[in-house]
Amino acid sequence: MKYMMTYDLMESTRNTNQWLGATARAFGSYPAMALTPNPAIAWIKAWGEVTERSFARMVTKPDWGIPSVTVEDGTDHTVRIMTLIDNPFGNLIHFKVPGRTPRSRRVLLVAPMSGHYSTLLRKTVISLLPDCEVFLTDWHNARDIPVSAGKFDVEDYTLYLVEFMKALGPDLHVIAICQPVPLALAATAYLAEEDPEAQPRTLTLIGGPVDPDANPTEVTDFGRRTTMGQLEHSVIQRVGFKYAGVGRQVYPGLLQLASFISMNAGTHVEAFQNQILRVIKGEASDHDKHNIFYDEYLAVMDMTAEFYLSTVERVFKTREIARNDFRVGGKHVDMGKITRVAVKVVEGEQDDISAPGQCRAALDLLVGLPPELKASHLERGAGHYGIFAGRSWRNNIRPLVLDFIDAHADGNASATARAPRRGGKPRVVSG
Repeated sequence: MKYMMTYDLMESTRNTNQWLGATARAFGSYPAMALTPNPAIAWIKAWGEVTERSFARMVTKPDWGIPSVTVEDGTDHTVRIMTLIDNPFGNLIHFKVPGRTPRSRRVLLVAPMSGHYSTLLRKTVISLLPDCEVFLTDWHNARDIPVSAGKFDVEDYTLYLVEFMKALGPDLHVIAICQPVPLALAATAYLAEEDPEAQPRTLTLIGGPVDPDANPTEVTDFGRRTTMGQLEHSVIQRVGFKYAGVGRQVYPGLLQLASFISMNAGTHVEAFQNQILRVIKGEASDHDKHNIFYDEYLAVMDMTAEFYLSTVERVFKTREIARNDFRVGGKHVDMGKITRVAVKVVEGEQDDISAPGQCRAALDLLVGLPPELKASHLERGAGHYGIFAGRSWRNNIRPLVLDFIDAHADGNASATARAPRRGGKPRVVSG
């Protein structure tokens, strides 16, 4: 029962704020209130509308919201989200476009498990769909996973990636974004030794902490200042009775969200004040810029305690990946075993989460890879989000990544997206 009441208290606080917002909105919406020419009434109603929506979306996984894609002949084709492998902690999904010619570029997007859902990569998926067969790692919220499903740490994450790569076959191009970059590198090295024929054609690493000490940031400094005992005592809680994962030890998404917001508190306060004013003036809409951003940003998920703690300890503190001393099941995963997978590193000049140099450290680990199979790109003026979903990604980085994929694609790669070797018959899920 340790810390379970704390978890329930956080959820109760969120629920209470959602209720207060709904109450204020309802109060300000009464027709009788219109008889009182008091601007405070309009402010209360607007505050309630913004507050209710903000706290309600914290516990709801966003929809993918990708109804169709336009192909080269100008016609629109629907997008169906197919689950290829259904595992307890995460699925392998395929954004299938029925009726169009299958694309020869088969891309696996490795989504972060860092507090947000995989829908954080919605814009990345949309940008790649016209030119690629897109597959993605869709991680589950730990609060919804029963304790009977067992543990999930960085080694399990790595083995999930190994399983997904094997299922999709060798004519695959992997793009790992942010947190999973070092683990995607480790999964590729694992395959290089255990099943060389299952290695992907290319591996693109975008803004991830391969070596956090290469260029320290506030994120890496936090990991260095805090001991593992302090961290476990202060942030790890047990899922409350409201969810299927009751009793599971987790790093709560709400706690992670508080950490995200505290990094730029002034900016977020100003954004919500401005949104309240837009609601009062009648300028806000359901899908305006503010709501599109915060519908995703505020939707957070719990991580298993063992995954969060092992990430901090093994990736940030002891730097096992950076020192080429990472082990899976007691077996050393040697990055030097990667000898034929083309690797490209992408970093943002203004990235304050994974600063320039942290991701590029991967190339130094690849001692067995010929120089012609290594590439790197530093995007000038780009922050963390921009290098995989913003303007920098759309205008500059995406074309470079596609060119890199084409330059290192096998000429005999299948032009047809194959079904997975494992996982049974694909099923369609709502998106």
